[in-house]
Amino acid sequence: MIKNIIEYFVETVNKNNNKIAVIEGEKIINFGELDRKAIILSQAIISDNDFYNQPIAVFLPKTIDSIISDIAITYSGNIYMNLDIKTPIERIKNIVNLINPKYIITNTSNLILINEVCPSEMIINIDEIDFDVFIDSQFIVNRLERLIDADPLCIINTSGSTGTPKGVVLNHKSFIDFTEWSLDTFNFSEQEIIGSLSPLVFDIYSFELCLLMAKGSTLLLIPDALAAFPIKILNLLEIHKTTFLFWVPTIMVNIANMDLLTSINLPTLKTVWFAGEVFPTKQFNYWRSNLPKVLFANLYGPIEITLDCTYFIVNRDVNDDEALPIGIPCKNTDILILNDNDQLIQNGEEGELCVRGTSLAMGYYNNPEKTREAFVQNPLNKSYPETIYRTGDVVALNDLGEIIFKGRKDSLVKHLGYRIELGEIEHVIVNTLKLAKNGCVVYNSSKKEITLFYEAMQEISLAFFRKEITTVLPKYMVPTVYIRMDELPRNTNGKIDRLQLKKTVNL
Repeated sequence: MIKNIIEYFVETVNKNNNKIAVIEGEKIINFGELDRKAIILSQAIISDNDFYNQPIAVFLPKTIDSIISDIAITYSGNIYMNLDIKTPIERIKNIVNLINPKYIITNTSNLILINEVCPSEMIINIDEIDFDVFIDSQFIVNRLERLIDADPLCIINTSGSTGTPKGVVLNHKSFIDFTEWSLDTFNFSEQEIIGSLSPLVFDIYSFELCLLMAKGSTLLLIPDALAAFPIKILNLLEIHKTTFLFWVPTIMVNIANMDLLTSINLPTLKTVWFAGEVFPTKQFNYWRSNLPKVLFANLYGPIEITLDCTYFIVNRDVNDDEALPIGIPCKNTDILILNDNDQLIQNGEEGELCVRGTSLAMGYYNNPEKTREAFVQNPLNKSYPETIYRTGDVVALNDLGEIIFKGRKDSLVKHLGYRIELGEIEHVIVNTLKLAKNGCVVYNSSKKEITLFYEAMQEISLAFFRKEITTVLPKYMVPTVYIRMDELPRNTNGKIDRLQLKKTVNL
């Protein structure tokens, strides 16, 4: 029985000591060296204190060092939490103030920036670690004996309506379950080379890390700078004989629209997963027609249920004007589709997708109120405590019994693969920056546009808006369209009429 993710890694290192684990540009590291450096860093983390299950933040770009850091934190029996170095420092401060990590691991290049966030005694500079010191492997093994599968593995921050992201706590068991399901269902071999494109703060990256540890997969780190040059990404995949991709559809849509797959050869690519947002079927069909030997799968799920809870292996033709199903539940996960009366939907009805099972997150770190709102008692079970997660997503079943995504119940959206609470954008614009008297943000999923309606006496320039908002929010949360109004419409309760505003932009 696997108790924690590190048990996978120890076995993998014993079998693949000299195999390449990570490729970062011209740099490579094999499993033996990755393991050695992770253990040394873990010793540095716990050198002065004997603590467990404490959050430790990583403020590094996506590099070999960040992967060493995440594995080291896990080795130490603690919880890794990756921070995005491109996120405005005010947002980083909000996260750090909420989570209160024991340490923050960074490097010399980012030291000045992170010094604005926390005192120097909280900082571990990976550039100053002596990686030639003695390794007390038995000490680490003894610590891991105390680590069980119900203990937290990581914290992944997701958008929150008050301006402070929510820290979703995920444990070892949920990642082990998902990893075992993926190995059983997709038959990943020990020769997988993963084209790793997602940021460190994405759950997709955490799964890629699990595959590295559980199966000895090689992570090919795709540089952020290549995001604007999809053809260079494809060239990199071809050069390194990539076999597996797990991407958000945005980049895949761009590749399809630019017709790049006709000019590139990817003969080693075997499996492609996509998740995080709706993949337009026309562009998906472009991928499938150009890569006929590749197995494609559409995955669905919010981070609160550890990566994804349903999947659809595309094993039949789907018309361009037909939505791709999100499929059926993953193993050891149960899906409840409930109507407004908290009853299971009947044939032809739509309802909210709710999830039960060990894949559920442990809750939001230091946020019991939000945890109680989202993780609730199963209304179908009156006999004993049983938690379900209410996703807020509206779904239905097609004639084949597959789940079809219909939309959101509230203002939580996925944009460019990021999960965004529209209320957080409103809060920052109106309350934090005080740029407008009132504001309402709506999302146009077809155009992938965030639209801000705001109350002001006169027009505010787009340049000014964007300059101010990017001091607090990351670029992917900055509105695309700005519409000034003398007064925002209100409904009978006196609240801003979001539905009326959506009609204004034909949503």
